[in-house]
Amino acid sequence: MTHATSHAPLPEIGCYGLAGHTSSPADLLEEVRLAERLGIGAVFLSERFNLKDAGVLAGAAVAASERIGIGTAATNHNTRHPLVTATMATTLHRMSHGRYALGLGRGFDLLFDVMGLPRVTSAQLADAIGIYRRLWRGEAFGHDGPAGRFPYLSQDSSFDEDVPVLMTAIGPRSLALAGRVADGVVLHTFLTDETLARSVATVRRAAEEAGRDPAAVRVWAVLATVPDPVTDEQRLRRLVGRLATYLQGYGEVLVSANGWDPEVLRRFREDPLVSGYAGAFDAVGTVDELGRLAELLPAEWLPAAYGSPAQCAARVGDQLDAGADSVILHGATPAELAPVLDAWRTVRPDGLDALPRNPGWLR
Repeated sequence: MTHATSHAPLPEIGCYGLAGHTSSPADLLEEVRLAERLGIGAVFLSERFNLKDAGVLAGAAVAASERIGIGTAATNHNTRHPLVTATMATTLHRMSHGRYALGLGRGFDLLFDVMGLPRVTSAQLADAIGIYRRLWRGEAFGHDGPAGRFPYLSQDSSFDEDVPVLMTAIGPRSLALAGRVADGVVLHTFLTDETLARSVATVRRAAEEAGRDPAAVRVWAVLATVPDPVTDEQRLRRLVGRLATYLQGYGEVLVSANGWDPEVLRRFREDPLVSGYAGAFDAVGTVDELGRLAELLPAEWLPAAYGSPAQCAARVGDQLDAGADSVILHGATPAELAPVLDAWRTVRPDGLDALPRNPGWLR
């Protein structure tokens, strides 16, 4: 296969643009172009407060593509005025001719503390989503609720925009909230297959209890994918380093979700290497440091796809078997994923072509 060849779309497959740390955001342009040629169905964009602004990246992705779905996964409602976020979404919605989905998450409490922003609550998230949807319907209104007090909000009275909202979620309360109010859900990397199945069930049950169609909420699994050939350093950085970075920030939530031993997390955090470490391990950790982390973390804490393209493709199937509608292959570039996509096409089940290209819709 050559990268110049265009392949039939795989709407059930996504990837992250600029996965992890980057010092060159312009690399996103070629990543998106290649992802689209390879048939990847959607590109997701995370946000870091250095070189990864969600709106700028999404606009660049729209401009560099014609067919691929684009999702923000995720930004936070509390870092922008709701009118600013709603405007970002409607602009991207129209620029992309309906390919964009706005993704929101809870973020990091400690980061918001040092930024002087309020910590995110479920009530705030639900309230903010309600505000966006009213603005997208062309309403003009004042608002006083959990997301804040806003004397007057309005975009355009002619609006009737159909922008789907994604939510990133790990814990049961966030999953239930997503089932109640979101159009789609992006789960977390390093969930076991059992946790994935339980998470999907939580989303569907909450949707049904809220009077929604549980089969209409799109659930994306996020599968750390490190296909051969890679160096030992790359494997350590993309698996051990990334998990260690998550455990630094919100380890309790991930450990609880998977039913892992919290004592292992305690020992990990109290290790001299980890305690007070300046920076994210997946970005700045040395090979020796990453090797030490591998000794601290049990192998079963790294549910992922690695090895041959066929082995990685089999793990994609496992995610669908566990109840996910779609799978984000996380941590690898589109070029690295090309052999995995070839292998997936040989075992891909029927019926997936009907999925919409917008990653926020299931129908």
